[in-house]
Amino acid sequence: MAAGNNGASTPEDDDPFGYLYADGQTAGAQAPRQGGGYGYPGPAAQPGVPRTSYNQVRAVGERQYGGAQVPPQAQYQPQYAQPSPQYAAPETYPGADRTRPAPQAQPPQRGGPNTKGLLIGAIAVVLVVVIGITVAVLTNSNAKDDGKGAKANSSGPGAQVQQSPSPDASQSGSDHEPDAELPKQDAATLRLGGPAVLAKDVKGAEGVDGAYVTNFNAVGSSVTWHAEVQQAGEYKLYVRYAIPAQDANATLTVNGKANSNPLGLKNFIHSTDPDWEKNWQTTWAPVTLQKGGNELKISCEQGNQCNAILDWLEVKPA
Repeated sequence: MAAGNNGASTPEDDDPFGYLYADGQTAGAQAPRQGGGYGYPGPAAQPGVPRTSYNQVRAVGERQYGGAQVPPQAQYQPQYAQPSPQYAAPETYPGADRTRPAPQAQPPQRGGPNTKGLLIGAIAVVLVVVIGITVAVLTNSNAKDDGKGAKANSSGPGAQVQQSPSPDASQSGSDHEPDAELPKQDAATLRLGGPAVLAKDVKGAEGVDGAYVTNFNAVGSSVTWHAEVQQAGEYKLYVRYAIPAQDANATLTVNGKANSNPLGLKNFIHSTDPDWEKNWQTTWAPVTLQKGGNELKISCEQGNQCNAILDWLEVKPA
């Protein structure tokens, strides 16, 4: 190539890659010899006319191979009508249960645990305990009161303990008030008759300074008691005495009328020791008293075995 001769065309008029395209091959484009490519002859270059590039710029998707061409606007039309299959709900698949009920909303819990119910239960337990304690205290109090009114009954078999009736108990032939204070008197303070005298030699007497009535074993000996009661009715006369381990008896007279049965001063404790101090006992006999003053007399009469000493006398409800 001579100076000033640029050949068939300038470099910009020649497409060095024309041999790669089908139309370039048709035009006769050839690959460089040193490149070892597969070139095709291309059309003769025209001086002064730039060679058209074989690289035709096309819109993406416009070129179709082996099929009909589809406009790019139709290919890239967004599809919003149908949802993607992979996001379908499980119940839409064939065989799925479409009648499954929707889970019901649970009402919100209020206030935490049932503290009100626990408080009511605790109060009920406390009330039950308080009522139980109250009943126990009242029962114990009643038992103590009943025990104070009990005395050993030495006029019946086995020296039975006689208990005062409760205030609401029915009383046969007695109109006295249960709460009325009934009299009790030391024998040493009573009016003595006959050879009866006071003594303090035998221990165990409950009278003032341990005094008791002795010399009661002689006919004509007696003690007379003037007792006041608020209501007329049936009562029991209790007598505390001592004997030398041998049975004794006496005559009981109420308001001038002697009882048909003698007052028993028996050896209820079955003592074999004649020591007077070891033979203190209590007996009782039924009496009918009038409202107000009553005269009670214990005496040693003909036919009585009166070898006894007397400590005190007391009236209690029958």
